[in-house]
Amino acid sequence: MDLSLLNAKTLAERLRSAFVVDDRWQLYFQGLGNTLIMSFLAVLIGIALGFILAAVIFTAKKTGKGKILAAICNVYITVIRGTPVVLQLFIMYFIVLISVKNGIIVGSITFGLNSAAYVAEVARAGLESVDEGQMEAGRSLGLSYTKTMIKIILPQAFRNIIPALFNEFIALVKETSVAGYVGILDLGKVPGLIQSRTFDYLFPLLFASLLYLVVVYLLTLVEKLIEKQLSKSDRSGGKKTISGGRKKCKNRS
Repeated sequence: MDLSLLNAKTLAERLRSAFVVDDRWQLYFQGLGNTLIMSFLAVLIGIALGFILAAVIFTAKKTGKGKILAAICNVYITVIRGTPVVLQLFIMYFIVLISVKNGIIVGSITFGLNSAAYVAEVARAGLESVDEGQMEAGRSLGLSYTKTMIKIILPQAFRNIIPALFNEFIALVKETSVAGYVGILDLGKVPGLIQSRTFDYLFPLLFASLLYLVVVYLLTLVEKLIEKQLSKSDRSGGKKTISGGRKKCKNRS
């Protein structure tokens, strides 16, 4: 028999075993769905908590009020950014949230708390990018400091850091791949499950990688579309935007 035909047959059998047999293709999309759910919930938690942390630190820096609370926030950011997310996942899954039976919820909270530390740094930079005259204008109109922050400063800061927040979402999609260490069925866990039945890692790993690549590529396209719209606004209005994310997150000054 022709060796090339034999190899082709072997590859076809491996491919079939990795996807078709026992409807294993469904595992990939189930894992992908769980990954996207965790990432979406985590980025919502990260944005909400991150902006709170940033607002507390920013307020303490500008007004001198709430320094103790700001110090606590800084410690939180330092600890979260200074420890591996997989260890944080172990702590949350096996200790803090051991009573929670839904692994997706545990993963979402863990990655959300982790993301908040990075979003806080990005949001702080966004707050500082808003012209100080905006605060003075709000106060001159009779608004309190809190109302000025909520109605004037925070919306402008949020707009400035939209590209960076998208980068954080992209990072979270890939970061959740460690969820499989505690048995959560995410996309990163699926190749190992299928390999345990087929004793072949090649096609499960390739297909999982392809799905990650497609998701990240689509998110990148959306991010570039938003940046394009923001750049048009920048040319007309002179606004600043902050791109990057956790990879470009600078140390606090």
